Amino acid sequence: MQKFLSKSYTETEEIASKFARTLKGTEIIAMFGGLGAGKTAFTRGLARGLGIDDGVSSPTFALVHEYDGKFPVYHFDMYRINSFDDLYTTGFFDYMGNGIMVIEWSENIENALPDDCIRIHIEHISENEREIIIEGAENI
Repeated sequence: MQKFLSKSYTETEEIASKFARTLKGTEIIAMFGGLGAGKTAFTRGLARGLGIDDGVSSPTFALVHEYDGKFPVYHFDMYRINSFDDLYTTGFFDYMGNGIMVIEWSENIENALPDDCIRIHIEHISENEREIIIEGAENI
């Protein structure tokens, strides 16, 4: 387990960018944290660390955004997923093994996550501070 304290969106993105350099290309990254915790900022930094310059935004309404860089990145938002049928219709299972999957609101699909997924918990400490805990990954 690795623990970080971020004092800004920029620091969150930098932590994620360094983390991205440890990835091999087929990881499933389950992100946990409340609204405004910094999940999308972390994903933006991860994408930048993989050479993705496209504007990364939350896929709240699209459910998944695809980005091409060093590895393909599939950015999911599971906020509106309430059942296995909902999850299945996102194409979630078709993406497994084909790139890096980054999943916001993983709380909603906990039972579908593989045991070996990387878990990232982002906790809102104060207006600008976030505690970031990364479990199941190589040290940055």
